[in-house]
Amino acid sequence: MSAATILLIIMWVFAAVFFVVLVKDVVAHKDELDKSKMGYNVIVSMIANFFDTLGIGSYAIATSAWKFNKAVDDDLIPGTLNVAFGIPICVEATIFIQRIDMDPLTLVLMIAASIVGSVIGARIISRLDLMKIRVVMGVALILVAAITLCKINEVGPFGILGTARGLTGGLLAVGVIANFILGILMTAGIGLYAPCMAIVLLLGMSADVAFPVMMGSCAYLCPACGITFIKEGKYNRASTIPMIISGAIGVLIAGFIVTALPLTVLTYLVCVVMVICAVMFFHDAKKRG
Repeated sequence: MSAATILLIIMWVFAAVFFVVLVKDVVAHKDELDKSKMGYNVIVSMIANFFDTLGIGSYAIATSAWKFNKAVDDDLIPGTLNVAFGIPICVEATIFIQRIDMDPLTLVLMIAASIVGSVIGARIISRLDLMKIRVVMGVALILVAAITLCKINEVGPFGILGTARGLTGGLLAVGVIANFILGILMTAGIGLYAPCMAIVLLLGMSADVAFPVMMGSCAYLCPACGITFIKEGKYNRASTIPMIISGAIGVLIAGFIVTALPLTVLTYLVCVVMVICAVMFFHDAKKRG
């Protein structure tokens, strides 16, 4: 049995436990469910998870949509994001881990590093200046996108695009440490997707390799957070299960589009995603500055 298969089996066992906990909680509170915004929330979930699968992320899209229509109470948004989008992210991970060839050791170590980082992140994050981190990451993403575009078009002295399917030696150590740091930053609400894309490109790997790493990392992290929110009742119970279904549909549509793209086109897409996320970092830094 391959390492990738073992990763997926463990992930889905955990997801199944998560879903059982969710269903029990929804059933226990069935007489309290407010279904007035369910249709809207289902559409939001499909759209947000579609763009999440492209690497843009789902949280900002869904949060903005819910605030615009007051479809989810503000205090329930963090929990609803983690509970409703946990299983769609597992679907993302399954698609990309199965369909994109990657060195198993690199995949396992980078995913494990992000999990360890997220576990200990709460102890570290209070000491960090998040505004400065967002600015630095925004600048870094734009630089990586610019360098990658130069490589694609053979402009300047940057060399050729990486084609590696994994890492060894010192580069593997750098990749593991970098994903560990991204796991820490996730506890502060800084997304892993775009920075992970940048790391993959900088370390000489092919652009598509970022997808199984970033999806796999988040697939392990979100259900763990979700169970906590379920137990506390801090999520939108009425819409969550329908949102899981529509979100998974959005993932399937986008996932097969991404994996069918030629590698050059996919690399351009990755560059666009990094620029979009850089703008979001700058926006968040300004808002909290």
